[in-house]
Amino acid sequence: MADLISQNIARENMVDTQIRPNHVQDKRVTGAMRALPREAFAPQGSFAYADADIPLGQGRYLLNPMTTARLAQLTLESNPGHVLVVGAGAGYLAAILGAAGVAVVALEEEARLNTGALAQYGANVEAVTGPLLAGWPAGGPYDAIVIEGAVPEIPKAFAAQLAPGGRVIAILADAEGPGAVGRAAVAEPSGAGFAEVEVFDCTPRLLPQFRPAPVFAF
Repeated sequence: MADLISQNIARENMVDTQIRPNHVQDKRVTGAMRALPREAFAPQGSFAYADADIPLGQGRYLLNPMTTARLAQLTLESNPGHVLVVGAGAGYLAAILGAAGVAVVALEEEARLNTGALAQYGANVEAVTGPLLAGWPAGGPYDAIVIEGAVPEIPKAFAAQLAPGGRVIAILADAEGPGAVGRAAVAEPSGAGFAEVEVFDCTPRLLPQFRPAPVFAF
């Protein structure tokens, strides 16, 4: 009981000190983050409410609360009805969007990241398994696709999975680590690629599946 009270207090503090002061005012986002137990989506023993990315092993991370909240707010900005979350991990961002009333498809390819939380708390969320780079065309078209992690570029194949007027929300970055800066962007199909509008800077965590193949110089 004491642990539950402690987690509830930590959750309220997370929203009041990390989320709301950082340009997140959408009550659908803050309400969902007050209600959803982030600890259920995080590895056992980790401090789920710290202002930090949580390592999940093999180059994967649960993004810090502020970045997660701002990605959710950007996604909800256009009031989408149907969203694909790519690289959903245990499903925390997908659950936030689902709690906001959006029909969500949560795509992940690493079964080890499933904590069971999405099955319990993922209202309006369908979890699917497949290669992240391919997206999930079977569930489309989508009003928005959000990539939960940094990528060097948005796969061109995602454009065909968007409904007319649909958008991709992604963190664009070529590197990660000390000094590296990622830029969260909203992208719309344009010509053979995407037209991107950068919205905010953040610390990038590159999704391993999107890393370019090594190129050998001779």
